[in-house]
Amino acid sequence: MTVTIYTKPVGCFGCTKTKQKFTDAGIAFTEVDVTTNQAAFEYITEELGYSQVPVVVYDKENSEDHWSGLNPAKIARVIEIEAAVRQGALA
Repeated sequence: MTVTIYTKPVGCFGCTKTKQKFTDAGIAFTEVDVTTNQAAFEYITEELGYSQVPVVVYDKENSEDHWSGLNPAKIARVIEIEAAVRQGALA
């Protein structure tokens, strides 16, 4: 499982809250600053078709989900999936 959050470092409330929710849930993620990484900017705008950050890409077992903006329902779903995986690993 990987979570990548494409962000801009300043003035992005959605970016800050998205990262905080994943951090609070103990879910590791990679943060990519689209203001300094042109390839990442092109990926989220041209390939994925988004025009606002954050963009979250969740990849689990070669199945990818992605969204743009602060989306509490999608974040909660990823946290729920990962919590179930962790519980299964502990059982």
